[in-house]
Amino acid sequence: MRVGVIGGGQLARMMIPPAVALGIELRVLAEETGMSASLAATAVGDYRDSAAVLRFAREVDVVTFDHEHVPQEVLLALVAEGVAVRPGPHALAVAQDKIVMRERLSALGVPVPSWGVVRKRSELAAFLMRHGGRAVVKTPRGGYDGKGVRVVRDEADVDDWFATPAAQGTGPGLLVEELVPFRRELAQSVARRPSGEVRAWPLVETVQRDGVCAEVAAPATGATEGLGEAARELAVGIAEGLDVTGVLAVELFETGEGRLLVNELAMRPHNTGHWSIDGAVTSQFEQHLRAVLDLPLGDTSALAPAAAMVNVLGGPASGSMLDRYPEALGAHPEAKVHFYAKASRPGRKVGHVTALGADAASALARARAAAAYFEA
Repeated sequence: MRVGVIGGGQLARMMIPPAVALGIELRVLAEETGMSASLAATAVGDYRDSAAVLRFAREVDVVTFDHEHVPQEVLLALVAEGVAVRPGPHALAVAQDKIVMRERLSALGVPVPSWGVVRKRSELAAFLMRHGGRAVVKTPRGGYDGKGVRVVRDEADVDDWFATPAAQGTGPGLLVEELVPFRRELAQSVARRPSGEVRAWPLVETVQRDGVCAEVAAPATGATEGLGEAARELAVGIAEGLDVTGVLAVELFETGEGRLLVNELAMRPHNTGHWSIDGAVTSQFEQHLRAVLDLPLGDTSALAPAAAMVNVLGGPASGSMLDRYPEALGAHPEAKVHFYAKASRPGRKVGHVTALGADAASALARARAAAAYFEA
């Protein structure tokens, strides 16, 4: 069994250990040499080049992804050549474009924030007037980790975005949404294989800082059985409705009234599921490989009452995380440290730390303490 991963980032890197354990041959098409997944990189090429991607795909049994940025024309060229692409182009199109995502989720009856498409100041001004003078504007494509997202209070706040070709004329425009007064952010991950089997992990609580995921607590603190069931039903319904193969992460807002609104989707292993490597019977990375190969899915039960994952953002001011290992690992032998083989840079995800505990507070305290050794 040979799985080809397009993209050489940390998600592809974290697929390597479960692939080795299962005896799966993992091959990676990396954007450049020296990337996180270089241990499995068998080719270097541009994921936007149909010929380069097709050459890579001919050597594997199924193609999957480290990111969702592969153009539709490339994905469709693979399918035309008989390549098994999982998730498929029709599903990935929803994750690639936020306007398409809102359209498809709304058509499925999934609860989402009030939204619209704007191409000029007057349209944004009208939306602001209807929604209390504040809104969130997003570029339809390319945004992640807080990029391409702005909270606006005036129609002039995104004039630079209105000036881009994508927002003018017959272009897709910009996505505008109500600014949801949420109580907290949650995430529900599920995995689905082509034959239809679906498995869900526990609902988790996430903490975002400057638009970047900083911490995850699993399970979500104080989540009732009803809330967990509602989140699972939402995620499973989306996976089935969009025909997703592999891991699907659904980012959610929980409102003060206990309602759940879908914020974003990711059709691949996701930062909010990294805790599962050390905290679940089957990690999201092993499960993704099982799913895209249409193998029976693994048990998603938690291994402890609570798990916490803390991202290492930026990394040490000098040297690498490896230089901090003697002190950090000596002080916190119970913590699990994951290094992405990336150079330190402000705001960059260079690794994460996971800890287990009897409750979320103790697990978070351990993970934070260990992660602190790697801060600038």
